[in-house]
Amino acid sequence: MTNPLRFDLPDLKLFVAVAAAGSLSKGAAALPVALSAASSRLRQLEHRLGLSLFTRHAGGVRLTSAGETLLEHAQRILRAAHDAQQAMNNLNGEVQEVLRLYANTTANSTVLPSALGRFLADRPFVNVVLTECPSRDVVLAVERGEADLGVIDGGYEPPGLLTLPMGRYRLAVLTAPQHPLAQQGATSFRELARYDLVGLPEASAMQSFLKKMADLAGLDLRIRARAPSFAAIVRLVAAGAGAAVVPESTGRDYCDAMGLALVPLSDEWAARELKLCLRQWEDLPSTVRTLAGFLTGLH
Repeated sequence: MTNPLRFDLPDLKLFVAVAAAGSLSKGAAALPVALSAASSRLRQLEHRLGLSLFTRHAGGVRLTSAGETLLEHAQRILRAAHDAQQAMNNLNGEVQEVLRLYANTTANSTVLPSALGRFLADRPFVNVVLTECPSRDVVLAVERGEADLGVIDGGYEPPGLLTLPMGRYRLAVLTAPQHPLAQQGATSFRELARYDLVGLPEASAMQSFLKKMADLAGLDLRIRARAPSFAAIVRLVAAGAGAAVVPESTGRDYCDAMGLALVPLSDEWAARELKLCLRQWEDLPSTVRTLAGFLTGLH
């Protein structure tokens, strides 16, 4: 005779929330569940299982070995339940699935918009919330579970996360038509460093990368203005504030419309890469895996 189950989905949701928060009060608040009810439910769960799942200490709670084992199974069960519910919702014509994608500025101005457009066009039951931030913040959001997927600069190798190649792009120099570099067939980074520049904020992945290349070459970059987006940088370039290093495809979009010049950057490192970062593949809900596969060309 099969033994009856000793937990249900609410038990597992509460258990996972407390384990993730490392605190009974924070885990209960995340659901939300009253603290007294959460405490009572966990005690009953431990009693039914005949095992201690947490050790209590002054700073919160810590998983026991039994708790770590249950956490692995609980996460898998909850993912399966989520996928099953989404499949039923889709059959009912309900738009329920919301994917959280974090990406850096470069990704949002190059390969990501058109790729997401194609993905969503074929999936009416999927919505995407896209958040733009520097690569280091993208990594943190994925680590914390705030993002389902993240798109980062190829120079990042975050420990504990899986990274997959997503696309390549090339850097070029955007200038006003009267700029001394405007008529050149190409320019080197060393030559560019002789002129005033417009850039992204220092914390951005691209600006950090350009600073690193300048340091390696013993160059001082004359950044006269910093702007939060490529669209703002373009306006500064058009007004004569300086030249700017931008993704070639982004610069090309603005050249005809604003009468600007785009000059190839001749350095080998001007060929750059974007990566998709994610938690382990088996930990992802099915629709997130589908989007990850689509963005990396696996599907």
